[in-house]
Amino acid sequence: MKIFKKILIIGLIFFGMSALFVLWANIKIDTDYEDNITSNLGNLPNEKVGLLLGTSKILANGKPNPYFFNRIKAAAELYHAGRIQNIIASGDNSRKNYNEPEDMKNELIKAGVPADKIYEDFAGFRTLDSVVRAKEIFGQNSFIIISQRFHNERAVYIAYQFGIVAYGYNAKDVNQYAGFKTNAREKLARAKVFWDLLFDVEPKFGGKKILIE
Repeated sequence: MKIFKKILIIGLIFFGMSALFVLWANIKIDTDYEDNITSNLGNLPNEKVGLLLGTSKILANGKPNPYFFNRIKAAAELYHAGRIQNIIASGDNSRKNYNEPEDMKNELIKAGVPADKIYEDFAGFRTLDSVVRAKEIFGQNSFIIISQRFHNERAVYIAYQFGIVAYGYNAKDVNQYAGFKTNAREKLARAKVFWDLLFDVEPKFGGKKILIE
């Protein structure tokens, strides 16, 4: 019984410390670069590149993914407003018949963005990969990141840890109920940012440089 109590106490201490760490990570990412993240085009500088972060076009239930289409709309707004000259569509292409960059490119073209202004990054498997590859593969040291606010906060934080000057343009979010699982997962993803930084995690793939000039 005494051993059980010790194990229980150790478990509770570990759980408490983990919860505090997750809370700290979320507060830090929420606040450190909040002035660089906006839903107002007028608050953004003009940049050569916008980095559009990928997600699936279609949900598991077969319905269109509002996160995806809201990001497309936001990226097209940035381009047509002259805030960005090019777009890197960065996402997952690790499975057959699943191609986030290609889906994003097709929808951006429908939204009036010229095809030759869209660069596909097929190895944007994680936010860290997308952000770092925009610098290492596409040669950009500053850019505007396009996603929902919660995602932009994390992406901009990661960017600055790698010496990138980044801004976030917020696509419209989804309603609280529809986004509950995504937002809950985001809490843990923010804690993992610091794990990745501690252990110098790098993008899964490198590749030939495609400089955007």
